[in-house]
Amino acid sequence: MPAGRRIVILRVSRAADPAMSNAPIQLAELPLQRYPATQEPTLLAFDAADQYLLTRLAEEQPAATPLLVINDNFGSLATALALQGRQVHSWGDSWMAWQALQHNLQANGLAAEAVQFFNSQQIPDQHYAQVLLRIPKSLSLLQDQLQRLRPQLQDHALLLAGSMLKHLPPTAGDLLAAQIGPYQASLAWKKARLLQCRRDPALQPAAKPLDSRYPLEGTPLTLHNHPGVFSRERLDIGTRVLLPCITADLGEARVVDLGCGNGALGLMAAWRNPQARLTFIDESWAAVASARQNFQAAFPDRTAEFIVSDGLSEATAASCDLILCNPPFHQQQVVGDRIARRLFRQSQRALVPGGRLLVVGNRHLGYHLTLQKIFRQVRQLAANPKFVVLEAGNS
Repeated sequence: MPAGRRIVILRVSRAADPAMSNAPIQLAELPLQRYPATQEPTLLAFDAADQYLLTRLAEEQPAATPLLVINDNFGSLATALALQGRQVHSWGDSWMAWQALQHNLQANGLAAEAVQFFNSQQIPDQHYAQVLLRIPKSLSLLQDQLQRLRPQLQDHALLLAGSMLKHLPPTAGDLLAAQIGPYQASLAWKKARLLQCRRDPALQPAAKPLDSRYPLEGTPLTLHNHPGVFSRERLDIGTRVLLPCITADLGEARVVDLGCGNGALGLMAAWRNPQARLTFIDESWAAVASARQNFQAAFPDRTAEFIVSDGLSEATAASCDLILCNPPFHQQQVVGDRIARRLFRQSQRALVPGGRLLVVGNRHLGYHLTLQKIFRQVRQLAANPKFVVLEAGNS
């Protein structure tokens, strides 16, 4: 924290305690689900930070303009507010979060139009007086959102930012202060904390370019990265281990970069195989935008397909010859192999007979055991002390 900056502790009144009878709508009382749905009782579609945000917001008079919710992990905040009759806009980068919002609106008897959604490559179209923000783990994404949000805020607009304490970046408040106005930090409640600020009309923050670039090793290509994209500062170790396994004998193969991020794997496949037909898929709008920009810059005379979706869930069966995948090992802040297992099952369905899935992962995740339950053949292609590259197929 810069010297001389004072943090004011924001105390939420006792009357607004979520345990009190006059509390705002209780998320635990609503039929809310994560996406993908899970039967694990500890994995909920909301947390204490979501409830804390609703509690604090209940102390404010509703604004005449729509309320904006940013980074609503599973659409729970927007759904709860829409149930109260609020006009709600939602802004985020996750296709899965958007899909969860659609499911939760329907489960609560609301039409999809009850909440207007803007993806991360769009800008919400109102001048907002009230905003709820779930603080993302990526500070570059947070800064980008705040820079683009500020012109859409009314003077003295209220921004309430929430996070679980263990996931709260220590400099998140500094970004709020630099981009919006002085902030106040709340007392902790159920291991959650709020940061509150209002748009200071006298503040004149300088817009900072936040995109990053670095070379794709072994090629003359450059990887351009939007804020929040995985591995935006440097090529991650897992991708680096997988890249040499992408051969130059693919001909006109239909190649999918699954969970593409900035598109490094697909770009290498395209570089080594001038006739290959590429598809880039990710659930992040920013990732797919980065991959599209990188492909178009590298191969201006070639075409490729760019899809924001839940992996290969919408792919035609037997439509892919080769799938390249460096799967995520977490969803939001929950670590595990759930998403990887889902991508593996989708890949098995999407591959042609004789098609192959190349996947890289940490050794301790034991992907070889998971893949052996889905594919008939699994073999190791490469490894280092931390990562292993596996090839899976049904031929």
